Amino acid sequence: MSANGLDVFDKTLQTTHIWLDEVMAAIGPNRKVAWKVLSTVLHKLRDRTPVDLAAHLGSQLPLLIRGVYYDQFQPARQPTACRNYEEFCDEVGEWLRDTRPVDPDLAVRTVFRVLSRHIPEGQISKVQDSLPRDIRQVWRAIAAEVEHPPAQGRPEARRPAGGEAAREVRAM
Repeated sequence: MSANGLDVFDKTLQTTHIWLDEVMAAIGPNRKVAWKVLSTVLHKLRDRTPVDLAAHLGSQLPLLIRGVYYDQFQPARQPTACRNYEEFCDEVGEWLRDTRPVDPDLAVRTVFRVLSRHIPEGQISKVQDSLPRDIRQVWRAIAAEVEHPPAQGRPEARRPAGGEAAREVRAM
């Protein structure tokens, strides 16, 4: 029997708590702050991504997180300009000002790590490719350190940590 009346609600709550626990492990034990960090970075990422890629990324998110991802979505205004990683972090920091102090760089890196851990590598790679070079490099370095979920329909497709992305970043 479902605790919330529908199994889909139980599953999305469980998955959302797993993601928030991973964010809290990096930024501290406050679930409200973790939710704010996750939603802020997802919004900024969504707004910097072409609409078709933003929609594909959204389809990979757990139902509850997908809801916050699409909150205030204005596809006609996408993608918005973002020149570099510093500018991206500055915007994240601006949106995090209404909570306890959180390092925007840590917030961005943490959410990139969570996404890399839970979203298929091919989808992450497509989103990374649409971002400015230095944002892409930061994310690829992070992604190289985590175990990725299997590609859809290919359970053996896990890539060990390291790999091409790590070599690309080290070579720069």
